[in-house]
Amino acid sequence: MTGQQPPPTIDTSRPHPARMYDWYLGGKDNYPVDEAMGRQMLALDPRVPVMARVNRAFMHRTTRWLAEHGVRQFLDVGTGIPTEPNLHRIAQEIAPEARVVYCDNDPIVLAHAAALLKGTDEGVTEYLQADVRDPDAVLAGARATLDFDRPVALSLIALLHFVSDEDGAHELVGRLLSQLPSGSYLVASHATADFTPEESRAATEKLKAAGVTLALRSREEFTRFFDGLELVEPGVEVPHLWHPELGEPVPGQDDGVIPGYGAVGRKP
Repeated sequence: MTGQQPPPTIDTSRPHPARMYDWYLGGKDNYPVDEAMGRQMLALDPRVPVMARVNRAFMHRTTRWLAEHGVRQFLDVGTGIPTEPNLHRIAQEIAPEARVVYCDNDPIVLAHAAALLKGTDEGVTEYLQADVRDPDAVLAGARATLDFDRPVALSLIALLHFVSDEDGAHELVGRLLSQLPSGSYLVASHATADFTPEESRAATEKLKAAGVTLALRSREEFTRFFDGLELVEPGVEVPHLWHPELGEPVPGQDDGVIPGYGAVGRKP
């Protein structure tokens, strides 16, 4: 890792999205408070673990598509707890020289960062402890590894629905993209209430009571993150329908609509 990192201080008194995501995926790096909230979410919508796996598979497919189309630099913000294969594994299988910077604000991810850094000899992988709500810190840290004169894929998988409009979600994404050169890409997936309004409203209220923001955006609101970008076909889509030929289907993904959207956009 670049520079000295402070020892992680993990708050186990309230749930954290990264640890809940780990629990949904069957991981071990979570705490009783995360499992308890995860079970409450399951009671509202039993498809939540499938949604987590669908998001993970979407990341795999978009990374594969980007690497096959010549992208060699990746900035993954909201990395989450490592789950194989990680983004750099996918990118470096296709392009061993690919450079990847992971970024997250949860100290438990820092505690597992060594697993994120095991890449190819030809490529580079680094980890940055920072929050998307501080885009200048994210950009400054990423510049130590990535060449901002060459295209960068900015990956925001299942992250933006934890950033409210009051925190300036669209402005934060705009700030990050403004520093990336032409030919860069934005990759994002996002939960929505468009398909399950009652369940989504209940989930938002439960998470808010536990101190977790959940900003479920409509298709139109999600598409705004891509203003000024050229959407890659098929555009804004339910995540498991975005180039499904690039990966294996997730069991259960076709059991009703997965309440989310995903897209990839290119900066002109």
